[in-house]
Amino acid sequence: MIVTRFAPSPTGFLHIGHAYAALTARQAARDNGGKFLLRIEDIDLARCRPEFEQAICEDLTWLGIGWDTGVRRQSQHSEDYTAAIERLETEGLVYPCFCTRNEIAAEIARATAAPHADELVAARYPGICRSLSRAERAARIANGNAYALRLDCTKALASIGTQKLAFEEMGSGPEGEEGHLRADPERIGDIVLARKELPTSYHLAVVVDDALQGVTLVTRGQDLFAATHIQRLLQVLLSLPAPQYLHHRLILNQEGKKFSKRDGAVTLRALRNSGVSPEEIRRMIGM
Repeated sequence: MIVTRFAPSPTGFLHIGHAYAALTARQAARDNGGKFLLRIEDIDLARCRPEFEQAICEDLTWLGIGWDTGVRRQSQHSEDYTAAIERLETEGLVYPCFCTRNEIAAEIARATAAPHADELVAARYPGICRSLSRAERAARIANGNAYALRLDCTKALASIGTQKLAFEEMGSGPEGEEGHLRADPERIGDIVLARKELPTSYHLAVVVDDALQGVTLVTRGQDLFAATHIQRLLQVLLSLPAPQYLHHRLILNQEGKKFSKRDGAVTLRALRNSGVSPEEIRRMIGM
């Protein structure tokens, strides 16, 4: 049975890009007699708000989108992510990173000034703290230096030996990639697994959540296509099942950019209050 999910973060109101993502996931499930789940990715307690979660449910209901079973909230399952990180630590695949975001950005800028369409690849961690000795790491931790936990991608790949990493793409990537595709985790590199203020990262949480919820088809925008490469590695390292993927087109604004909360995209709530109907929303996004 196909199981899909819609997994927004309650850091703002939904916009029409979210509507397209939710409708795509639900349709993929309903067309195949499967289940459609709602997950609230609220692990970032500093930015997430209960009123936004309530608004998400209200907007989905207004659009005529219902979901099966209860809602999974990441904030209620930190023990699942901690267990996954501890397993990776036991296998020696995790190291502390003491770099600030500014230090990382400066090193990336120094290494290459070339723009890149893929934000995940462009922001690949340059490995500043990877080679620190155990003694230096211990000393910095003892001194109270803030740090994040990163996956050592090179060691992780070596740990799985000759096992081939691949995934099934049912939609298409930004460059038309589809079918049975080889995963290349090194294009993303040493991702953050957790920070002091956050018990997990997007990459780790999404593979753990999808496995625990029995998700068999991950539908999401093409902007997250590159994330699949490192997430396949995490699935293998944690002995988790591999879902199929369907990366769909993005809904773009008049400037040709994807709708974003950060850019103040017009929200579904604002459109609804202005008299726009759910049917009109569907027409606006080509559904």
